[in-house]
Amino acid sequence: MSLKEDIARLTAQLDAIGFDIGSYHVSLYLALLVVLTVGVIIAVGRMASFLIRRLFSRMHRLDPTQQLLGEKLASIAVWIVLALVGIDFLGIKLTALTVFSGALGLAVGFGLQKTFGNLISGIILLMDRSIKPGDVIAVGAGSDKTVGQVSRIGIRAVSVITRDQIEYLIPNELLMTSTVENWSFSTRDVRLKVPVGIAYGSDVELAERLMLQAAGEHPRVHPDPEPSVWLTAFGDSAIQFEIQLWIDDPEAGVGNIRSDVLKRIWVLFGEHGVHLPFPQRDLHIKDWPGMPGKGGES
Repeated sequence: MSLKEDIARLTAQLDAIGFDIGSYHVSLYLALLVVLTVGVIIAVGRMASFLIRRLFSRMHRLDPTQQLLGEKLASIAVWIVLALVGIDFLGIKLTALTVFSGALGLAVGFGLQKTFGNLISGIILLMDRSIKPGDVIAVGAGSDKTVGQVSRIGIRAVSVITRDQIEYLIPNELLMTSTVENWSFSTRDVRLKVPVGIAYGSDVELAERLMLQAAGEHPRVHPDPEPSVWLTAFGDSAIQFEIQLWIDDPEAGVGNIRSDVLKRIWVLFGEHGVHLPFPQRDLHIKDWPGMPGKGGES
């Protein structure tokens, strides 16, 4: 008996183990064929996605956003084609899927609404290039504000890595519907503000020169536009200033620059006799035992 006949006999035996639903015969052979087809589709799809990723990464004429967008669209097209090929291979008629497609559409509308919303939002983000890999963004407000660098834009979420090396996965739909600060959308230049207070009686002009010197000595601070110092208010215990300086690498952190500038100001103020403020209060006593004319003894 030939191998072909053995395979045909085994197929017939597996096909005999099953049951009928209307005009369709569901058998063990069909189940194994479906599992095998799905496995092949997944394997081929992953391999194709890998090759597509490698192909677009070598297209240096495209910027990273265009490469990622092309990769996502090509991968989606490959998976759709593979799914249609699998359906055709299994001999499933698309007309027989009318009821199933209606149920699937209802499930997508209710259960998978967020998933497809995030998918479409991710494609839109890549198409309008409002958020790109490498951008420094801030999401949220107040104590819930998250600042980090965009690592990648996925089908479901955007990966944002903070300076603490904590990776946040922010749903694409959230970035489409909420306010997002993009520190590097049109330019990578970012202005930082460093508040400084000096004690009353200090030399204001000398303090301004020292603050400009401290800001200008930092290697990450731009010389053009050069740092500036503004007098912002006369506080209860201090004259309030604000140093404004520019950087072009916010992904390297902003708090560390403020710390470095303030530490340098501390040293320069100490060397030149500019005093830092501390709370002071004047007490006016209107009545005291023993004071003449105030109800006490004369």
